[in-house]
Amino acid sequence: MFRPGRPAAREGSARSDADPGRVSAAGLMALAAQPPGPAREAPALAERPGSVATRRRGQGHEIREIRPYVEGDDARHLDAAASARTGSPQLRSFHEDRERSLMLIADFRRPMLWGTRGALRSVVAARGLALAGWAALRENGSVGVIVLTEEGPDHQPPRPRERGMALVSACLARAHERALALAASQGEAVPPRCLGAELMQITARVPRGAAILLATGLDLPGEGCDAALVGLAQRGLLRLALVEDAFERAPPATALPLREGDRRFYAGFQGLSSLRAARAAQLQQLLAGHGASIIPMTAGATGLGASGAGL
Repeated sequence: MFRPGRPAAREGSARSDADPGRVSAAGLMALAAQPPGPAREAPALAERPGSVATRRRGQGHEIREIRPYVEGDDARHLDAAASARTGSPQLRSFHEDRERSLMLIADFRRPMLWGTRGALRSVVAARGLALAGWAALRENGSVGVIVLTEEGPDHQPPRPRERGMALVSACLARAHERALALAASQGEAVPPRCLGAELMQITARVPRGAAILLATGLDLPGEGCDAALVGLAQRGLLRLALVEDAFERAPPATALPLREGDRRFYAGFQGLSSLRAARAAQLQQLLAGHGASIIPMTAGATGLGASGAGL
């Protein structure tokens, strides 16, 4: 298992985009070049029947039909050629543009800052979220991010086009670097924040009707975590990307040495994967009635992406 050390100050030099312990804004921007595929799709941004209505953005630009003018129509949309051809006023009507936003939520609390293969779980989360963000932009959506850290949330509202993804990437890289520095300085002296309390704090920042992709390991859920997840699902289409290290999916059969403060001991982890699977099933049942789903997010062979349906 590896954990992050104290980040070195290297002004004017970029870190390696493939660094398993770091999140680089340049590296996240470079993920735009990765082709979309079944394993790297953004959360669906299409409207759901009965979901919260999304905000309309004017008339749009795609012509739906040309029809006779009726009193009350906007005369600015009269079609001169069709009117001359038919001898009566004809009007162009357009498909409505709709605001399609994806809000990414990254869990960079201290329990996410470890990994045994590929990359830190926090790095896996950042790269998987970035892939989803780029896929959303290919659908002409907008992308924003909220990052959960031990210092409180960092927030970037949804913005369209590459500029929006640049702001998201910078926010993820900045928050991750601060999370590493704080973990190195605090160690285990300060208990990490609980997930439920953090989610309660940021729910109001998620635009209503937006698609939501939350990447977390569900560590230290704390009191109110289930209610907080339901609250997010009520604001928009929620997908919970469960970030798992290879150790959690297939723990070793033998006991391992551990240290807790000055105390050293051995512990077994054989039941870890079944416990996590049971928790995921419980959450899926809780969230299913709100249209939410849980999907896996794991480090790939190179540690550069996410796997699992829906990403």
